[in-house]
Amino acid sequence: MDSYVVQREVLNEVRLEEVAQRDTSTTGPSVGERLKEFSRCSLPKLKKTVQRWVPVLDWLPKYPFRENILGDVASGCSVAIMHLPQGMAYALLASLPPVFGLYTSLYPVLVYFIFGTSRHISIGTFAVISIMVGSVTERLGPDSNFQVNNGTNTTGSVDIDARDAYRVKIACSLTLLVGIFQILLGMVKFGFVVNYLSEPLVRGYTTGSACHVFVSQLKYIFGVTSSRYNGPLSLIYTVVDICRRLPQTKIPELVVSLVALAVLIVVKEINGCYSKKLPFPIPIELIVVIVATIITHFGGLTTLYHIDVVGEIPSGLNAPQAPDVNLFSQIIGDAFAVAIVGYAINISLGKTFALKHGYKVDSNQELVALGLSNSIGACFQCYSVTSSLSRSLVQESTGGKTQVAGVISSIFVLIIVLKIGSLFEDLPKAVLSTIVFVNLKGMFKQFTDVPQLWRTNQVDLLVWLITFVSTILLNLDMGLAVSIGFSILTVIFRTQLPRYSILGQVPGTDLYLETETYKQAKEIRGIKIFRSSSTIYYTNAEMYLDALQEKCGIEIGKLLTAKKKEEARVKRQQEKQKKKEKKLAKKQKRTNYQSTGSFTLTESQRKEPTILNENGNGNDYPSHMTETKGQINWAYQHDAATLETDSDTDNSQIEDEAKGNANQKTHSIILDMSTTNFVDTVTIKTLKNIFRDFGEIDIDIYVTGCQACVIEQLEKADFFSNSIPKSRAFVTVHDAVLHIQKQNLPEKEITCITQM
Repeated sequence: MDSYVVQREVLNEVRLEEVAQRDTSTTGPSVGERLKEFSRCSLPKLKKTVQRWVPVLDWLPKYPFRENILGDVASGCSVAIMHLPQGMAYALLASLPPVFGLYTSLYPVLVYFIFGTSRHISIGTFAVISIMVGSVTERLGPDSNFQVNNGTNTTGSVDIDARDAYRVKIACSLTLLVGIFQILLGMVKFGFVVNYLSEPLVRGYTTGSACHVFVSQLKYIFGVTSSRYNGPLSLIYTVVDICRRLPQTKIPELVVSLVALAVLIVVKEINGCYSKKLPFPIPIELIVVIVATIITHFGGLTTLYHIDVVGEIPSGLNAPQAPDVNLFSQIIGDAFAVAIVGYAINISLGKTFALKHGYKVDSNQELVALGLSNSIGACFQCYSVTSSLSRSLVQESTGGKTQVAGVISSIFVLIIVLKIGSLFEDLPKAVLSTIVFVNLKGMFKQFTDVPQLWRTNQVDLLVWLITFVSTILLNLDMGLAVSIGFSILTVIFRTQLPRYSILGQVPGTDLYLETETYKQAKEIRGIKIFRSSSTIYYTNAEMYLDALQEKCGIEIGKLLTAKKKEEARVKRQQEKQKKKEKKLAKKQKRTNYQSTGSFTLTESQRKEPTILNENGNGNDYPSHMTETKGQINWAYQHDAATLETDSDTDNSQIEDEAKGNANQKTHSIILDMSTTNFVDTVTIKTLKNIFRDFGEIDIDIYVTGCQACVIEQLEKADFFSNSIPKSRAFVTVHDAVLHIQKQNLPEKEITCITQM
């Protein structure tokens, strides 16, 4: 068994500063120096700044062409094959024409190539973001606003062209505002905001979003038309509406959906099982799209069975145009939600691949890059983008090394948009829906988090469940707000309700562990060592004091009250004794007969003796005094002795009780503050009150394990003073225990504690 022995002196904070030579100078440059440095311009600094904001200028000149080009080209082709079906399918989720999904797979990818810092993620359409955009476009552009009356037909039909044009306008405005939010957050270094989206929250939210995506595609699978609902419980209403319309199911579309779904599932499983043997995954999505389009076109399924198809896909690119900023006031809340969710998905994937391949992703620059992708893309009629897990995995697994793969995929998408897009006009929407279904598999597998979190951390399980349920019931925007609020509340409750414990020493070591957890941890006589599992601050400072009294078995209020009553009783007794002494002194003065008086008693004076002085004046004695000198002296001595005996009895009784209590009570308390990383004004006041109140009942307080930043904060707040000397702060619990034992116990009774 390995062991070690360290011999050193007992160190408090005063001695530690001398031994370790603490640097008390101001750390870091001042504000003025920082402003001066920021305003200073030089060529190397300008170059570094430009490379930081435009990372492609840094890594592209160093691009190892021979080593990476083949992998990037192969990866780009594989990702482009996925962009085509996913772009069109996810555009339906956003309630937009499919061609706009292809636009979204083109422009933002090129922008991210210039400004992004991740080498492996694939930017473009994503199911969760698409459904969030779709909820906005359908809320602001419902079918009811575009109905056209057909003569005597009161119901009318929907002007699809006008509706789609307005929804594209809404989506572009939303995307621009999303990009503005992301750019601003990135410029103010607000990338850490994603830290408030814990992994259980993100996974619960994406699982709930997957349910929204699943339900939104059911109408294409069954070939029915359902109403679109918004707001809380919209998902429930949609499911009920689709179930009500199931008798109207179009059997041909259902058959097409089931066949496509079966083929996709089988081949996807083959790709997963033989991923190491296959040079690249079988592009089954593209194959299904091509085959379904050919069968529908040459089989005349549209005419015979009225199968709903994609429709016209215009060739070429649209001229850029500015989005309508007048819509900002109606979509500002949705835009912020999309900005945060999109960034959270993007940075989580980016950091995963960066950790795997050993490079760094700049979280703030990722915000700027994603914001520019959205802002510039909005001017080319794209909707909000983020990274896709499925495409990113393909890009990484097929040999992609840099974002050059993204450029290659964009070139292929551009060719499709310019020349080939019109060939997919007869593609059934049901096939696109099955592609969406299959790609939701990874999200639905997140349901396995529930049993795992139940075993590991039930608070995280509660966050997951609350996020999932709120997303299902309250829709995507309100669900996200509720889940973030609940997640923050769990953090507050964890710090408000920490674990308080009494520590004991493991015999023969300098280890101090919880006595409730470790059987060998024994408390040291007369010393209580108290520790909180979290930082002490204003929300839990009062609970800290209550727990300290409870764990130490000391009710400071009652003890202070008892002490005040005892002091008042002693004071009254002393005043009473002074009065008696003063009264006896007067009596003694009147009985000073040895030098001045003699007795002359008459019959009338025998009951009340009188002393005659030289002037013949007499003083009456109380009735219990006798005539004789000895009897008078005895009476006086008896009264004085009685008073002294009573006083001595009371004093000795108090002293005995005090000694008895001293032998039984705690004389020192050590506050282990090793878990505290900051202190606020409430904490400092609480600690001062602890030192003061416990000091009044003769209990010494010590603090140990304070970090350097905590000591600095205590010094700035003038915590240390004559009543609370800095020598009461020790480096470790063991140092404080050794000091207390040396101060409070006789040398022969000091417990033998090994100095490690």
